[in-house]
Amino acid sequence: MNYKDTIEYIDSFINFEKIPRYQYASSFRLERMIAFLDELGNPHKGLNVIHVAGSKGKGSTCAVAAYILKEAGYKVGLYTSPHLMDSRERIRILNNSIKTNGEECRIDDFEGMIREEEINKLIEEIKPIAEKFREHEEFGMVSFFEILTACAFLYFKQQQVDIAILETGMGGRLDATNVTVPLACGMTSISLEHTDKLGDTLTKIAYEKAEIVKDKGIIVSASQEKEAIEILRKTCREKNARLHEVGKDIKYSILRSGEFGQVFDLQTPRQSYKNLELNLIGVHQIENASISIGIIEAIKEKFDIKEDDMRDGLKKATWPGRLQIIRTNPNIILDGAQNLASMSALISSIKGAFKYKKLICVFGISSDKDIKGVSGILDAAGDIIILTEAKCNPRAEKVSKLKGYFQSSRPGIQEIKDADEALNKAIKIADKEDLILVTGSLFLVGDALNYFKNRHSN
Repeated sequence: MNYKDTIEYIDSFINFEKIPRYQYASSFRLERMIAFLDELGNPHKGLNVIHVAGSKGKGSTCAVAAYILKEAGYKVGLYTSPHLMDSRERIRILNNSIKTNGEECRIDDFEGMIREEEINKLIEEIKPIAEKFREHEEFGMVSFFEILTACAFLYFKQQQVDIAILETGMGGRLDATNVTVPLACGMTSISLEHTDKLGDTLTKIAYEKAEIVKDKGIIVSASQEKEAIEILRKTCREKNARLHEVGKDIKYSILRSGEFGQVFDLQTPRQSYKNLELNLIGVHQIENASISIGIIEAIKEKFDIKEDDMRDGLKKATWPGRLQIIRTNPNIILDGAQNLASMSALISSIKGAFKYKKLICVFGISSDKDIKGVSGILDAAGDIIILTEAKCNPRAEKVSKLKGYFQSSRPGIQEIKDADEALNKAIKIADKEDLILVTGSLFLVGDALNYFKNRHSN
């Protein structure tokens, strides 16, 4: 089995990331994942796990924690989703003692991602069990995400990682990653998202996400809206779990924030940190990093992590596709913001960190997102809006429909269905003092990464 065969096989299973409408409760079945992993020998059992849920910032929080642990000398498994260009981005191992075969990492690379031959072998191993669950009489069909989650567990077990950091795919209660008993959990900011699946209120969404908390567990949460934090507190009381809240138990103050990173002070229940340097851009990333540090402190009894490891991890952490400067002169920024809260944070961060003459937005989004809310923010912030569609997103909203979400009288709206042509147009009309923002969908960000990768290699 070569890599092309492997991807075709994985893609032969239902992929809910590409389906706009489905019945969430009947499609996501944790008992199916438990039965599937049992047939594989339960590779998830025995892993030291950090589990992170939330509406936005999950991946960044996972990445920062992973880099801190890597700097402390540990072999770290990192499982995130979705991917931008290659499914292998989801399954990574960060380890200071392993070099990438002498190859130089490009800006669009995901450090330590599983090699093609490794995932080929995993799929060969999983395939006989996966076929049993393709149309399982009791549990139904195993999904694309469940196949990759099983691959991650099996790979991390075989590679004997010291710790695995897992990002939930959607929600938490029924998510395939929710089969573990983590050492600690993280909860990033909870906002309205996937309301047709997780619920139409913050209370309902918070309930789904809070179910990653286990009996007598530890969870570190971002500052939350009243409805969300009440659910988290109630869940922790019922499960006798400890809850540490950013803004209450963990407090930060921003000293400097700009396009070259950020500096902040942090006070936790354990320690006071001064002048922490964070490589990631955007003030919201300081809150995510604060969660990461809170999680790291929660596992210090089992892992030897020094302050210098935290400092080095914060400085070295990368998370492609999120406020990522892919080119300069003019600055071209990629960010997959796709709901109201994340787009608000993105625009606020850009205005605070960058100086520019005109903001040129290349915008495409999935049809099941809050298009009205997100478009309203871009309508107010952008000087020129180029509407487009991601290439490999069957859920992409049509350009002709997108235009209706912007003021009909405003100038600077253009419709270019092909993403590459839209990027060409943005670059052509931009002056060096302008800023180009590619946003609205991680599918579109993936297209942009491929676009610049191909331009660089030609």
